[in-house]
Amino acid sequence: MKNEQEPTPYRHIGKPLRRKEDHRLLTGQGEFSDDFNAPNQVYAAFVRSPYPHADIIRIDKSAALQLPGVLAVLDGADVLADGLNPIPHNPIPSTKNDIRLTGPDGGDIFIGPHLPLPTDKVRHVGEAVAMVVAETRHQVLDAVEAVDVTYRELPHEHDSRRALGARAPAVWDEVPGNVTVDTTFGDVAATDAAFTNATHVVRMEFHIDRVTGVPLEPRAALALPDAGGFTLYAGSGGAVRQKREMLSVLGLEARQLRVISKDVGGNFGTRNRVYVEFPLVLWAARRLGRPVKFTASRSEAFLSDYQGRDLATTVELALDGDGTFLALRADNISNVGARIVSLSPLGKGTALVTGPYHIPTASVRARAVFTNTMPTQAYRSSGRPEVTFALERLIDEAANRCGFDAVDLRRKNLIAASAMPYRNPIGALYDSGEYEKSMDIAMRMADWDGFAARQADAAGRGKLLGRGLANYVESSTGAPRERAVISIHPDKAIVDVVIGTQPSGQGHETSFAQVAAEYLGLPADQVNIVLGDTKRVHVGGGSHSGRSMRMAGTVIALAVEELIDKGRTAAAPLLDAVVEHIDFTDGLFRATESNRTIDLFDLAREVGPETLGVVRDNDFNDQVFPNGCHVCEIEVDPETGVPTITRHVAVDDVGRAINPLIVDGQTHGGIVQGVGQALWELCVTDPESGQPLAGSFMDYGMPRADAFPMFETALNEVPSPTNPLGIKAGGEGGTTPALAVITSAIVDALRPLGVSDIKMPATSHTIWKAIQAAKETNTP
Repeated sequence: MKNEQEPTPYRHIGKPLRRKEDHRLLTGQGEFSDDFNAPNQVYAAFVRSPYPHADIIRIDKSAALQLPGVLAVLDGADVLADGLNPIPHNPIPSTKNDIRLTGPDGGDIFIGPHLPLPTDKVRHVGEAVAMVVAETRHQVLDAVEAVDVTYRELPHEHDSRRALGARAPAVWDEVPGNVTVDTTFGDVAATDAAFTNATHVVRMEFHIDRVTGVPLEPRAALALPDAGGFTLYAGSGGAVRQKREMLSVLGLEARQLRVISKDVGGNFGTRNRVYVEFPLVLWAARRLGRPVKFTASRSEAFLSDYQGRDLATTVELALDGDGTFLALRADNISNVGARIVSLSPLGKGTALVTGPYHIPTASVRARAVFTNTMPTQAYRSSGRPEVTFALERLIDEAANRCGFDAVDLRRKNLIAASAMPYRNPIGALYDSGEYEKSMDIAMRMADWDGFAARQADAAGRGKLLGRGLANYVESSTGAPRERAVISIHPDKAIVDVVIGTQPSGQGHETSFAQVAAEYLGLPADQVNIVLGDTKRVHVGGGSHSGRSMRMAGTVIALAVEELIDKGRTAAAPLLDAVVEHIDFTDGLFRATESNRTIDLFDLAREVGPETLGVVRDNDFNDQVFPNGCHVCEIEVDPETGVPTITRHVAVDDVGRAINPLIVDGQTHGGIVQGVGQALWELCVTDPESGQPLAGSFMDYGMPRADAFPMFETALNEVPSPTNPLGIKAGGEGGTTPALAVITSAIVDALRPLGVSDIKMPATSHTIWKAIQAAKETNTP
């Protein structure tokens, strides 16, 4: 990874340290949820609906209860009898910077209560309707087959556009027409006037389809009853939030539940909200007085993991005669599934429909629609890849239709660095960025001027070479509160830092240690990061929305500052000096007048480690806006439609990069995840039966390492003025422009044949069909 900015004066920050957690994970010493077991444990499994929409008439448990080893069969009636509450997902974005979504006509938003087990009807295939508990895993799976559920099938709909309107089957009786959010943002009158006076108007419609997170580790949970309460082992995006939500479901007090989330095998947003199985295994443990374990199969995960994307959007761009952008209109319809788990994708995407471009006025209608599908959730870069795809594809088409060069058109309308901070027409306040510079770096790295020669070479081999370029801006916000607890262990010469985020592969144990080590003047290996156990972690927002490094880094820096102040006070009498004459550098407290010193660990021995302990909270409400530019080249075989990515360049502004090596890894993973959706991944539902057709890796295309070239990456670090470390976010930038840049490159390759758009995923068969259709159209 290249860095286009000047070197920094830091000792640890900005250095590409290898991740300290990797040795543990690579040598099989990771502690994932399914690795935990307990003496005398029993097993839970779930009866799941085979129908997308049906009344539950009767659940006959008798045959299952007579099978060997079966301890319990529990359903929605038992849930109500025991007083369990719906899961409080709190899905409506509520930080001060979030746009305010409302129900139709400005009313309240109907969320759709999420009881752990339904009592009236099922609303999607795979919804759990009963839990079975038995002595062994084999016994419980046999017993699940023996539970006899009588259903009355109901009309169903999985497509958000068809679910609109009074004639569509209502997922919830409370919401006829299925529209639960309908809000308009921006200046409608000014936008309409700009369109009326425009020289050019370009309009396109897109459906950015549904995908699922497919984390390497399927979800699992182990609930243990213990003295005074329960312990739950369950991987998640944040143990503190999961604990809070499960306390509400089960009616427990905080002291009665400990949640442990050790190593997490992938998240991408999929694990950020509580799943019904987690409170249900706790409930079963309470009823039976024994540990209860659940592990999902991969097919269960495909049926019941919260899913991502699924946005239908119509976008229009108004331009004057020289290509200046005048206005943008968008109509966004988000498929939230059977109930609202999160409105983050709709809210965050809506706020950034104008992307990194200066568009003076815009209006957006944002709707959320219930369907008979699994609920959607924030999925890597939540809502931003969808709107970035729509905008960048629209700009490419505007250039083609109106006779502009696509790069010149972008350059003319990018927001200037001198305009920062910049408020876009929907109200988002961009903190900093050098958008044009990032584009120039990406073009230089991609050898932009050498493309014609490479295209000619491909043509000589019978291939079509296309090129795509996409600029992006995304936002990072998230739960505003974070806490750092610092304690000194002089006997081990170690500093513990307890923090409330939750890594799932991002390298927090390394990068957080770098921040603490920087300000403590210690080697990074003397800092131990503690996460994921609510016995020690009491406050924290978890990992989502690109918040972790910014929130944790800021509060760690503030906590170390407080620790040093305490240390000065404690060291002064030991060094025969006044506090004002005590300096702290390189882990040493020094009396400036006598030059006497004492190091941090010796000081802790003298005054007691508890004297130097710090608990520091911080509320961080400012949004930051990572941004960048990606360039991609794809070679298409016109005979088979097979696309081959030959080059992918990524230039990202993550603010200050604490560990560029980790950021580079995040960029690589993000690119692959976005390309996966662009080329292979799709949650297909049969329109007649409502059955999901992607139930395993036999049906769901996943990216493979051999499908990619070596990525060329660079950082254009423009520190954010919102926090002392200048951090933005680095986990989602690879994904945000990937859908657009891949599709644009394919369309560019096929445009000489008459192809102007192609639907994702652009599989070889999809591309081949587009080529054949273009040939038929062009044949006299």
